[in-house]
Order: sequence, then structure tokens, then C-alpha cells
Amino acid sequence: MGSKREIVFITTNSHKVKEIKALADSESRNITIVHRNYEYPELQLEGIEEVVKASANYIRKKMAIKNPFFIEDSGLFIHALYGFPGTFSAFVFKKIGNEGILKLMADKKGEERKATFKTAVAFCESQNKEPVLFVGTAQGKIAEEICGSGGFGYDPIFEFEGKTFAEMSTEEKNSVSHRSRAFRKLLDYLS
Repeated sequence: MGSKREIVFITTNSHKVKEIKALADSESRNITIVHRNYEYPELQLEGIEEVVKASANYIRKKMAIKNPFFIEDSGLFIHALYGFPGTFSAFVFKKIGNEGILKLMADKKGEERKATFKTAVAFCESQNKEPVLFVGTAQGKIAEEICGSGGFGYDPIFEFEGKTFAEMSTEEKNSVSHRSRAFRKLLDYLS
């Protein structure tokens, strides 16, 4: 067995790092995830794919990252709210949190509570190469109330097959989440 390939994950979110490292370890891939806590501008564009591609291009042109690296961006798209908060998910979470989303959804029932969690991962092999994108989604709904103590962000209100992401163990969530689906595509690409 050869030495492990080192891939840099650039994010300021330690929760995402924990999830991705657990997934990489559980997949028994020959990859080591190295976290770099760098701030970079996250443009507010129409789609998650555009946001992550623009951010990756900024990083590869402006920062001296020698190793292959990837970044990730996720959004919660609530169908009844026309995709809101979408690409503004992190900003909206800081401003109104899960409680605010539940208030916005107070009069919505059944099918009206449908939501999609979406992740886009941008991988850059080198500073000279355009990023390669990998997208993962999870279809679920907005729960009636905050449930569970695990996870982070919108996990306590995003219900997938009868449980919120916050009610799942890291392993359970990593078997079905949007982030794990996108990251598995990256792992397959690297294998």
C-alpha cells in the first residue's frame, strides 16, 4: 500500500471538517484530509455551483496553496419559499437561525414543507487547472420543530426519511447527506 495522498480542505467550518474526515476514514481511501482555516470571499451568486467555482478560482489565483485543495458550499433550498435561503443559507442562519425558518414555514403543511439540501465541492489539482465540480443533494422536508442535538446549522430542522440530520449519528448522516454524496464523487474521482 502506497503513501496516502494529501488533499487540503479550505474552510472555516470545523463541523464540516469533522464530517468529511470521518467519511474519508470510513471509506478506507488512500487520502488524508488536511484542514486549512482560511477566509475567502464567498460571492452571492445564483447557484451553489457558481459560488463554489468562483471561490475556488479566487483561491487558486490569489493564495499560495501548493497542494491539491477543495472547498465546499452548501445551501438549503425550501420549495415553498422559492428556493430560499439557497445560496444565502449561512447568512440567513446567522440572522434568523432555525427558529426564523420555522416561523416562515408556520402555515405550510405536508408537501409544502419539501426542501432540498445541496452541496457543491470544487477540487483544484493545481493553481494552473480549472476547478472540477461535484454536486450532491438530499431531498427531505422542513420539520415541524427543532429535533436532535447532533449536527450543525439547519440539521435540527431538515428531516430525511423520518429523522432530522441532528437526530442521526455522524455515520448515519454521512450515509445519506448532500455533503457526503458530493464528497464521495470527489473520492471516486481521486481514486
